[in-house]
Amino acid sequence: MTRFVRVLTVLLMLTVLIPRGNAAAAVTSAGRAIAWAPCVENPTAECGTLTVPIDGANPGGPTIDLAVARRKATDPQARIGSLIINPGGPGESGVDFALRRRSYFSEEITRRFDIVGFDPRGVARSNPVVCSAELMRQAPADPFLKSQIDFDRWLDYNNRLRADCRARTGPLFDHVDTLSVVNDVDALRAAVGDGKLTYYGLSYGTLIGQLYAERFPGRVRALALDSNIDHSLRTAAFLNTGAATAQDSFEEFAAWCERDSACVLHDRDLRAFWANLLARAERGELHHPGHPTVTLSTLDLIRLPFQTTYGPYWRELAETMVAIDSGATPSKALPEIFTRQLTQRRAPRADGLVANPLRIVCQDFHLPIRNYREFAALLRRSQRIAPDMRVSPLTFSFTMGCLGEPVPIPNPQHRLRIDGTPTLLLGNARHDPATGHAWAASAAGQIGGEARLLTYEGWGHSIYNRSQCTRGTIDRYLIDQTLPPPGTRCPAVPYTSTATPTQIRPTPAPLPLEPPDPS
Repeated sequence: MTRFVRVLTVLLMLTVLIPRGNAAAAVTSAGRAIAWAPCVENPTAECGTLTVPIDGANPGGPTIDLAVARRKATDPQARIGSLIINPGGPGESGVDFALRRRSYFSEEITRRFDIVGFDPRGVARSNPVVCSAELMRQAPADPFLKSQIDFDRWLDYNNRLRADCRARTGPLFDHVDTLSVVNDVDALRAAVGDGKLTYYGLSYGTLIGQLYAERFPGRVRALALDSNIDHSLRTAAFLNTGAATAQDSFEEFAAWCERDSACVLHDRDLRAFWANLLARAERGELHHPGHPTVTLSTLDLIRLPFQTTYGPYWRELAETMVAIDSGATPSKALPEIFTRQLTQRRAPRADGLVANPLRIVCQDFHLPIRNYREFAALLRRSQRIAPDMRVSPLTFSFTMGCLGEPVPIPNPQHRLRIDGTPTLLLGNARHDPATGHAWAASAAGQIGGEARLLTYEGWGHSIYNRSQCTRGTIDRYLIDQTLPPPGTRCPAVPYTSTATPTQIRPTPAPLPLEPPDPS
C-alpha cells in the first residue's frame, strides 16, 4: 500500500468515526476543536471557544479565541445541521442572541437546526476592540462641522482615538475586517461538522454572508440575508442613500400621524413642530426626557425618529417628541429601543475601557473626505435629500467615525462577484430606516442569477418575524432550499398604535457620537 493510499484510508476512517455535528468536540479544518460545555449564563445552551489566527495571511502566527454558543436541534432525528447566525451591528453578540433570543426563530427551524451564535473577532467575548472611556468622552461635541478648524479638530481626535484603541486592544486591532470574519465563519462551519454553510445574517451580518459566498462559493448550502448592506458604495453614495432611506421612514411616520388620531400630533403641523425642535436642539435648549441635566444635541434628536422606526414605534415617537418639547417626563414607559438610545451608555469596564466596534466599519468602508469644503458639500446634498432628517445617523456617524482612516484598508468596497453558489435569499423591508430597500436591490443586482430578493412591503428593520409570509418564506428556504418566485412581495402588516412589533432590533451599529452620560 502506497503512503498516499494509507493517508487517504486514515482520513476516510476519521470521517466515518466522527459523527456529523454530534461529537462533543468537532475538529476544524485547521485541526482545532470546540470543547462544548453548558453555558455559565444559561445551562440550557452549550458554550465553547474556537481558536483562529489573528492574521489569516499568517495561519501559524498568534491566535485568539472566539466565543461560541449553540442550542441543539430539538428533534435530533430530523436535524439538518447547524444554522450559524450573526445579528449584525457590527458589535452585536451572536452568543447573547443564541442565549437570550430563543424564540426568535420558528419552532420548525429550532427543531431542524442547531442554532449557533458567535461573537465576531473584536466583539464582546472575542477580544473586543477597547478604548479609553475618558478619551471617548472627549469627542468633539458637534459632528455638523462649521469650518476647516472644526474639520482639523475632528481628524486630530480620530487619530488620537485610533492610536489609543490600537494600543489597548493589541494586535487584533488591525484584523477585525469582515473578510477576516468570513474566514472565521468557515472555520466554525467545519468545527460544527457541516460540509456546507447554512447561515442567517441580519443587518451588518448580511455582509458576512455576501462575502462568504464570494470567497467560498462551493461551501454554501443556504444563506438567508435579512436587511442588506451594500458594500459597493463610496462616500457620497453611502451618505446619500442613507439619507434617503432615513427620510423615507420619517415620511411614513408623518403619513401615519396625519391619518391616525392615536398620534398626539395628529391635529398639528408635524413638520413645523419637528423643525422647531431641530432649531431648539441647535441652540442647546433641549434635554433628554426625564433627564433635565442632559442636553439633547441635534444628532441625538435626529436619532429618535431614526431608531424608533426600527419597530416602528410611531405612537411612542410622537409622545416623546411632545415630552421633549415641553420638558416633561413622558407619561408612558418608553420601549427598550428608546431608553437605550436616550439614557443608556456603553458603561466603562472596571479598568476604565469601553468597547468600540466601529473599528470594524473603518476596515470595511473607505469613506474619505478631503477637507471641510468637501464635507460641507456632502452635508448640503444629504440635507436636500432628507429635509426633515438631514442625515442618516447611521451612515453619517460611520463616516465621521472613520474620517482620516489610513489607507489601504483590509476590505475596501467593491461590487460583489459571486459565481457558483446555490441561490442566496436576500430580504428587506420596503421602508427600512437603516438598510434601505435600495441597498438590497443593489446587492441582488450585483449577485445576479445567484440571488433572489424578497420584499416586505411594510416598515422596520429586519423582516424575518414581520409576518407569516416573511417567516414562512425564509424558513422554507433554510429548511428545504425552496426559493420564492422572482419578485415575491409580502404584504405589510398594518401598523396599529396598540400593537407591539414582533421583533425589535437595537441599532445596527454602536454610534460613536454620543451625548454625555446622564449620571
